[in-house]
Amino acid sequence: MFDARAFWVPFPGSGEIRTESVPDPGPGEVLVRTLHSGVSRGTETLVFSGRVPESQWATMRAPFQAGDFPGPVKYGYLNVGVVEAGDPELTGRTVFALFPHQTRYVVPKTAVTVVPDDVPAGRAVLTGTVETAVNAVWDAAPQLGDRITVVGGGMVGSSVAAILAGYPGADVQLVDADPARAGTAERLGVAFALPDDADTGRDLVIHASASPAGLARSLELLRTEGTVVELSWYGDREVPLRLGEFFHSRRLTIRSSQVGGILPQRGRDYAERLALALRLLRDDRFEALLTGRSAFDELPAVLPRLADGSLPALCHVIDYPAGN
Repeated sequence: MFDARAFWVPFPGSGEIRTESVPDPGPGEVLVRTLHSGVSRGTETLVFSGRVPESQWATMRAPFQAGDFPGPVKYGYLNVGVVEAGDPELTGRTVFALFPHQTRYVVPKTAVTVVPDDVPAGRAVLTGTVETAVNAVWDAAPQLGDRITVVGGGMVGSSVAAILAGYPGADVQLVDADPARAGTAERLGVAFALPDDADTGRDLVIHASASPAGLARSLELLRTEGTVVELSWYGDREVPLRLGEFFHSRRLTIRSSQVGGILPQRGRDYAERLALALRLLRDDRFEALLTGRSAFDELPAVLPRLADGSLPALCHVIDYPAGN
């Protein structure tokens, strides 16, 4: 056994660094020293604020979560580190794991995915989010030359836009209420519009703003027989939505997409989806999603600022001290 340090939410709205006892790796396990972790601003700030509804406590558990909602809980799933011991074939390799913010940890070797040598370790914290975006694109099933709008230029929406930017013949527009997201769209290589100025008559809208107004606007942007793919997770908020007006007359569709399931017809498993996300991260345009950095010891002060919006961010990267 040896000591590591981990970020915990003891109760909603508060964070602290705790000492953890970590065992030596056993057969089939690896010891990972964390280099970087990422704060998934949407989901993690809901957890930090205690806004996960009780009905979703089981569904919302992260793979290596400790504790329970609303707290104390150790939560997170964007972790990149180097394997220090365990499987000889993995020792010394940089890996991604769905592990919380912790300096060192032991997991089964099947729980880590090797980061390609041409993907920077700091960028690789986006793997879990890009995996969600891959699933959304699979669910959306865009066609050649489609007119596609992504509503919500946050971490997930921007990841979707980055993937679709290279889709053959597609007209892709990113829509967000924050004019500053225009710079993100430019770096991703897609068009940008404020909600009132967004193009209409769209074949497909992928909604990721986590706001009822964004979902309502997404429906307005569709052509007849168009589809909204809903990526937002609203926590404990009610979502009012008027399904009168043109919803039925245009025969519109709202489709849920969540990373917990893969369309059977895709013929892919979770490991293949994760590996694909890492291959996509070779593209330098994903650097646009990394909008801030803090040291691990600053996490208790950083999370409240991310939660209340005083620290704007897409993905906020947490850097760990050398040798931890």
